[in-house]
Amino acid sequence: MSTLTKTLIEEIQIAPESVRREVFDFLAFLKARERNEARENLLPLAQSAWAADWNSPEEDEAWRDL
Repeated sequence: MSTLTKTLIEEIQIAPESVRREVFDFLAFLKARERNEARENLLPLAQSAWAADWNSPEEDEAWRDL
């Protein structure tokens, strides 16, 4: 276990319950934000990979009435 992890655990253990809840909520927020950013970073890759399929007269025709 890293020194940082040990220090965080020690600080969390001595913090009041209300602070521990807030730390937990903030950690959950940071993890969710990181997951979302990872997904967003894949969008340009997907767009370039699928561009040949999406940018075609056949695809335009299929979606014309929608």
